Amino acid sequence: MYKPLTLIALAVALAAPTVALAAPIDASLIPDGTYTVKVNKVVDNTHIQVTMDNGADTTLSAGRPSVDFSKVKPGDQVKLSLSKGTVLVYLDMTSH
Repeated sequence: MYKPLTLIALAVALAAPTVALAAPIDASLIPDGTYTVKVNKVVDNTHIQVTMDNGADTTLSAGRPSVDFSKVKPGDQVKLSLSKGTVLVYLDMTSH
């Protein structure tokens, strides 16, 4: 009698981390460093929505006037350096 309830509780517990990753994270919470990301959407020349290599989604902004995302397209793989949640430099790894 308790087995179906136990199985349902186990399934919910296993799915919880996946649901948590589906919510966008604040870019300022990402540690400084170099990351390879997949571009989901180019919001404008200074903002892109990406999926990090761990599956987390976030919106990144340019950290310098020289950073321009106008040539990046959805689906591109981009290697970038983050500092305090902003992109200081990036390289589009996708050949067009």
